[in-house]
This record gives sequence, C-alpha cells and structure tokens, in this order.
Amino acid sequence: MAQTDLRTNIPDFATGSLAGDGPAPASREAISTGSLPGPERVKQALGDAYRRYRDLDEGKVADYIPSLARVDPSLFGLSVCSVEGLTASVGDVTHEFSIQSISKVFVFALVCQELGHLAVSRRVGVNNTGLPFNSVMAIELADGQPRNPLVNAGAITTTSLVPGSTPDAKWAFIKDGLSRFAGRPLDIDEEVYASEAATNQRNMAIARLLQSYGRLDTDPIETTDVYTKQCSLLLSTEDLAVMAATLADGGVNPVTHQKVVDPSVCRDTLAVMAASGLYEFSGDWLFEVGMPGKSGVSGGIITVAPGKGGLATFSPPLDPAGNSVRGQRAARYVAHAIGLDLFASKPIDA
Repeated sequence: MAQTDLRTNIPDFATGSLAGDGPAPASREAISTGSLPGPERVKQALGDAYRRYRDLDEGKVADYIPSLARVDPSLFGLSVCSVEGLTASVGDVTHEFSIQSISKVFVFALVCQELGHLAVSRRVGVNNTGLPFNSVMAIELADGQPRNPLVNAGAITTTSLVPGSTPDAKWAFIKDGLSRFAGRPLDIDEEVYASEAATNQRNMAIARLLQSYGRLDTDPIETTDVYTKQCSLLLSTEDLAVMAATLADGGVNPVTHQKVVDPSVCRDTLAVMAASGLYEFSGDWLFEVGMPGKSGVSGGIITVAPGKGGLATFSPPLDPAGNSVRGQRAARYVAHAIGLDLFASKPIDA
C-alpha cells in the first residue's frame, strides 16, 4: 500500500531566477517567473492530486521490456522541489525505478554544456517528429537527420557526442553528470540493463541507420549500449524532482548548490522539452499543463517551472505514446493548483 508523506516542516518557498545568457544577447538580464506559493498550499495540492488519481485504472505497464513488465502498477508518487531545495512529497516517492527516456533530457544538457548551442542543434535537431519515439520513418523522412534529442534516434546521436574516447569513458561522464543533477551518486539497475540489452534490437537498427546516413561518428552497437546504460540508472521520484529543480534553478542543484550546467543550457533544454518531451502528445501536454515536461516508460514524468522549481511524478501504467496516465493527470492538477502554468496570467489590476 502506498504510504503518504505530507511534510510539515517546509519553510516558505522563495523566488529563483533563470539567467538567459546563452544564444540571447549577452546583456540580457536574469529573469524570474515569480515564486511558488506557501508550503501548505503546495502540500495540499500534492495530497489532493494523489487522492484524486491513485485509484485511476487506465493504461498498462511497458511490457516490451521484461523487467518493466513485472512492476507493481499501483505505485504512485508525487514530489515538488523548489529552487531553494525545499521539498514536498506524497506517495511512493522513495521507491526506486529506472530513469529510462527522462535521461535524454539531462544527457542533452551535458552535451550542450560541452559543445554549445549551435553545434548540438545542428547535429541533432529540435523539432517534433509527430511520430512515435522509436520511429524509423522519422529518420528516413528527414534524410537521416534526427529531428530532436528526445526521440530515440536523437538521443542515440546525443549519446555519441558525449566526451570520451572509449565507451567506458562516455558512460563515466554520463553517470557522473546525472548524479550531479540528482545531488547523489546514482547506480545502474543491472536487471533492467540486462533486460533492455537483450531486447534493444530496434535501437541498434536505428543506430546503424544513422551510421548509414553519416550521422553517427561512433560505433553504433557500442553507442547503443551506452545509451541503454543511461536509461537503466536507478533513482526515485524525489531524485527526479531535484533534477528538474536544477533545470529550474539555472543549472545549479538547489540541494548541493553545485553548478551542473550553465543557465543558457537550461534554457535550451527546456525549449526542447516543451516541443517534444511527450513525443507526439507534446502539444496536448503543453496545452493542458503549460510547462516543459519529459516522460519515461518506467512511469516517471518531470516538469519544470523556470525560477520556481520542479515537479516529478511516478506511476507505471502508460498511455499508447508511452506516457504515465496518472502522472499526466496529477501534473496537470498540481500545475493549475499552485500556479506553475507558464502561459497563465491575469490582468495586473484584477
């Protein structure tokens, strides 16, 4: 049975900022989208969303990866982390699961930090495919050019750009970088990795196709293996909330206060998330929730309110596009309840 943790010792949330000093003019000042409401309102919104959707019986767990097919579909957790490093959580937020496709966001950010805005966008692309995340047709229609880093073709290409002369060096860079986003050392789930490595023929085919178009400079099989490892990192809903809050805080982890990436990299990453984070349903997500988001087939979702904080949800049953059903509903509820929607406004004299 899920255990509820509605924390009571949380100070007021404070305003944070995201400096836009990347591709924008160097003189552009840091900006802020305001602040989260007080802790009681945040905790109430999380608790309400949890109670509203915990019994929702829609979707099914990912069964094409054997280790994920065995997960308990009743697991459900929600966590918010502010840019001050203050958290509020409810449900199964300490249950660990593999990060899966959410890793794409953070590897993209790390590569952008190393190579820069233009180099990565030209190599990987930033537009939505309108097709499933593992589509081969999307590659063919774009003359071998990955359309964005959040579908598998773009993610494999991004992984190939990770610094390191060997697969082990690339993997060490990724593991260290994602651990810094989470604020603690992350370890691989060996069972999930073995299960995915035994069933990732489609991703290997995608990598070989990219190589045939001259889009991949590294060995396709070795690159796919590193990509499979990054998807198998083990973490919790609370870890994901901290990682999302790091993107909200201009690249500084709000718990460790360690700089992970530049503010301009956060801006680029959030832009890509807004366009393609929930694959062919990204427009629906942005219309309903109003924040950049990213899902994973293990059931996790992150969403980010720049300058405010990050929201993470976990619930394994997925919709046909591979997005958590409960997670989407809960994120929408919380976003509206505590004012996270980036597109919402009211008259100044109201």
